[in-house]
Amino acid sequence: MLNAVVLFAHPLFEKSLVHHHLSVALKEMDQISWVDLYELYPDFDINIKEEQKRLEAFDVIIFQHPIYWYSCPPLLKQYIDLVFEYDWAYGKKGNALKDKYFFQIISTGGTKEGYCSSGKDGFTIRELLQPFHQTALTCKMIPLPPFVVHGARKINDIELQSTLNQLQKVLIQLLQNDFIYKDFSHCQYLNEITK
Repeated sequence: MLNAVVLFAHPLFEKSLVHHHLSVALKEMDQISWVDLYELYPDFDINIKEEQKRLEAFDVIIFQHPIYWYSCPPLLKQYIDLVFEYDWAYGKKGNALKDKYFFQIISTGGTKEGYCSSGKDGFTIRELLQPFHQTALTCKMIPLPPFVVHGARKINDIELQSTLNQLQKVLIQLLQNDFIYKDFSHCQYLNEITK
């Protein structure tokens, strides 16, 4: 069995029904460690060495966050900038994250239909997340498609429960190392690969 760490970043967590339920579901799963970055570092003073030790201990690294202006909340960006150091995460000697799986669990206020070239947002989620994908590749990680919850402000209880079930199925497959031979080139989202 693989183990995973979820690095959660939401500056307004108390107002997010979707992330509340996602977080509860993640915390209940074995092999998953869930870390609230805004709770841990309210002053943005990230302990780089401690965070590097944390990441070294896991096989799967997951960023959980809402999409903020087509990216992530500022603390998560600072975390990447500081923790993913040269010769630790990348560079000739930087192999600390090599062969670890990486993906994001994200929410959007907008609908799935809006995230395409002809939609109001103009780009797909995968296109908007390319900097994260490239970061993972630069750090020699194995990037996976994101798990996405669209329309977070208007989701109903049935849709939310279905989403939570999908997420748990995806994580069980991943933690059982069932993803080794999967081809994700046809998938926009990890939500699509549940059996």
